[in-house]
Amino acid sequence: MRLVNNLANITAAWMLCAAFTVPVFAQDSPEAESQPETAPAEQASLPELKYSTGDIVLPNKVATLHLGEKYHYLDPAESNRLLQLWGNPPDEVTQGAILPADVNPLAEGGWAVFLTYTDDGHIDDSDANEIDYDDLLKDMKEGIEDSNEARKKAGYAEMHLLKWAEPPRYDAAGKRLYWAKEISSAGGDVHSLNYDVRVLGREGVLSMEAVAPMDIIEQVRTDMRPLLEVAEFNEGYRYAEFNSKTDRMAEYGLGALVAGGVAAKLGLFGKLFAILLALKKVIIVGLIAIGGYIAKLFGKKKDEAA
Repeated sequence: MRLVNNLANITAAWMLCAAFTVPVFAQDSPEAESQPETAPAEQASLPELKYSTGDIVLPNKVATLHLGEKYHYLDPAESNRLLQLWGNPPDEVTQGAILPADVNPLAEGGWAVFLTYTDDGHIDDSDANEIDYDDLLKDMKEGIEDSNEARKKAGYAEMHLLKWAEPPRYDAAGKRLYWAKEISSAGGDVHSLNYDVRVLGREGVLSMEAVAPMDIIEQVRTDMRPLLEVAEFNEGYRYAEFNSKTDRMAEYGLGALVAGGVAAKLGLFGKLFAILLALKKVIIVGLIAIGGYIAKLFGKKKDEAA
């Protein structure tokens, strides 16, 4: 099974990110605990976000979103404004955000889908039917449990990957990979749902990442499924246009996308956090496939190959 070719480089990058940027739940921090809850009147006074609908060409020009009237698009500036309204730092690499037209991201239980693009090269999907996602989940669980010691030392609650909320599935025709995870934190009453979509292009991957309270999974699933079809790579960036003589190959495969290979390569471990607004508190959920998991998984693959 091909997960990553250049194991040493990606493992080192991931471990470096894990060492300096441990994902946290904002409600676990002393600062978050001391902040008063937002009163309804204060919520009503929050500024409105400027959005677009219809066909949206992403800022980097590589893809177009066909949103119609059902979804709203926030450009990078408005997306960062939303992040800051949620009490989070801006994200320099975002390509914007999408939210269902009937969802208020500033209301209790509000959520949004954040977009990023990674140009690490063409991802070979020939191993799509060979990946054991149940085995991958076990390794990911072990990795996050191993990371909890560092979280505790940093003063934050432990995180736990519970199960697939939706097992990984790959649409070979549309070159789309999607999955969802259920996550909890020690002392937290709300389980979070991490819903991920990856659309493969000629030399890059478009990522759609959403987080919401687990108890609205049916709503999120209903709203996310159509999003699998709205993103289309523009001419010159499509998967089928790959030229093996001139284009780069990625150093990881589909399994590493689920495990977090893109974040490892970009060094975005502390940036691509997912956002959940629930119970009038902002909860920041970090990426699940962290250093301990990457090291174990790649070590295992090396042993199997030997």
